[in-house]
Parts: sequence; structure tokens; C-alpha cells
Amino acid sequence: MRYRTLAGGTGPEVSALCLGVLPFGTTVDEKTGFAILDRFMEAGGTFVDTSNNYACWVDGATGDESELVLGRWLADRGARDRMVVATKVGARPDRARGTRWIDDDGDLGNAEGLAAKTVRAGAEGSLKRLGTDRVDLYYAHIEDRRVPLEETVGAFADLVAGGTVGTLGVSNHPAWRIAEARRLATERGLPGYQVVQQRHTYLKPRQGARFGCQRHVDDQLLDYAGTQPDLTLLGYSTLIAGAYTRDDKPLLAQYAHDGSVARLRVLREVASELGATPNQVVLAWLLGGAVPVLPILGVSSVAQLDELLPAAELDLAPEVRDRLDAA
Repeated sequence: MRYRTLAGGTGPEVSALCLGVLPFGTTVDEKTGFAILDRFMEAGGTFVDTSNNYACWVDGATGDESELVLGRWLADRGARDRMVVATKVGARPDRARGTRWIDDDGDLGNAEGLAAKTVRAGAEGSLKRLGTDRVDLYYAHIEDRRVPLEETVGAFADLVAGGTVGTLGVSNHPAWRIAEARRLATERGLPGYQVVQQRHTYLKPRQGARFGCQRHVDDQLLDYAGTQPDLTLLGYSTLIAGAYTRDDKPLLAQYAHDGSVARLRVLREVASELGATPNQVVLAWLLGGAVPVLPILGVSSVAQLDELLPAAELDLAPEVRDRLDAA
């Protein structure tokens, strides 16, 4: 395992690969989740990612499940001080208003949002479920234009001042809103967002593709991040649910276009030449970019995790990367 330091060296040191525990407690049972976490820690993994709403869209789930499973594992293994724990606030359904959640077109619908009182309450709930007195990395999960940006920025800064949150992050926001939030924090002498988590992978979405409330890394964000030494990028859905390697997992419609055909061909050629899997090459491509993107791994078995772990040690030669980029 290799390691990086978040926020341009001012944040915690983390494993280059981050383990996402989104399905733990819902579509991945607790025993399997514990086994995956054990293997990740054994391999040197130190960075885990969850949210206060995972996985509320599964029938019968509330959104508590992932944090609860992770919290029980941290306690059972005595692993809290070995792990950098990231969680999020803003996308949990507000049950007081009904069961409706986020619409397919990205409308917030019934999501809790990012008002100051919601951010504070969300942190308190996450701390209880995780069984800890601090969150190492706390994200604004989805954009909320119903609330003034100044209010949200202040609420997150208050959590840092209170000692319950370390580094601040933001997810599923356009680059200009991230830049504006960081500007407001700097003007007020407050801690601001230093980690950005967006959807990202080797394949490019077709022009105009939408992912609901999710935001894809785009050229504007990469350009902005390249000018901000204190900003770290993370990518989720990096392996597009297994579509790079599994015939039973078709490409999402957003990636199904002629450009993907060419990139998939080159990806498979490179993987064969390197004796690696396409998944490993995708993860190495993310990690080794001019603006590095730390990948979040979404797995449902130890075997899937074992396939991906070698990617942390895989270096792509400049000419190989050029081939991948040019496809």
C-alpha cells in the first residue's frame, strides 16, 4: 500500500486506496463487511468512506446501516486510531416530511440539505452511529441551493472549531460553487473545503450526460484543482459497478458511446501488456494523473478487494498513460 496526505499536506495521511462501505449492512451483510474491512486493514488500508444516508434507497433501510456496521467494526477491532474515517451530511431523507428522496433529475426532493442546524445534527448522529468522538473528514454530500452558502460554510467551520471534525470536504458540487465556498471561508478566516469527492472513471460520459444529483469530475474541476495545492480529489464509482470486467454488467447509458469503444479497446490492450486487470489499470490511471484522484473502492467480497489492492503499487509509464489519454 502507498500513502498520500490529504489537503496538500495539512490533512491526515491516508492509504492511496479508500474503501467505501456504502452497502455494508444492507446489500452486504455485516459478517462479509467485517471480513472486507479486516482484509483492507491487513493490506495497509487506513482510509474508509461512508455517509449518514447509506443505503437509504434499499427497501427497509433507513440510512443508518453503513455507519452502524463501520462503528461496530471499529470498536470490535480496536481500530479507531488506525483508520481515517470519512462521512457525509446533506443527502439523508427527512423522514418528518415523508419518504420521498432525491428525484432522478437531481432535484433535492426530500433530502435533508445543508442548513446549519442540519449539519450540526448530522454530525451528532454520525458520531453516535460510528461510536467515536470525531470525524476525520466530513463532507457536504450534495449541493443545496436552498440555503445560503455562507450559512453552510460557517456551520462546517464551527464543527472544526468544536473539535468534532478534522478536515472538511465537499461532494457533488460544480467547480464554481466549490471555489466560491472556499473563497468565502478564506475571507472569513475559517477552515474551508480541502477535499472534493465526485464521480470519476477512465471512460468519459457522453456530452450532456446527467447523473441525477451526482456530479462527475470534469475539465473545469481538474483545471481548478490543479491550481489549488491544498485541494485533494477523490473519485467514486471508479469501476462503474464492474462494467470494465464483467459481461453481466453493461455500461451505464451515460458512458455508452463511440468514444468508450476506443478507450475500452486501449484499456484492455494495456492491461494485457502489463499483466494487470482493466480495473487495476483504471485505478492506477486515476492515481497517477497530473491531478491525482484517489479512488474509492466499492466491493462486496474479499475476492473483489484482493483484485484491486495491487493497483496502489502499479505505475504507468508516461508512454502508456499517453496511449490511454489519447484513446
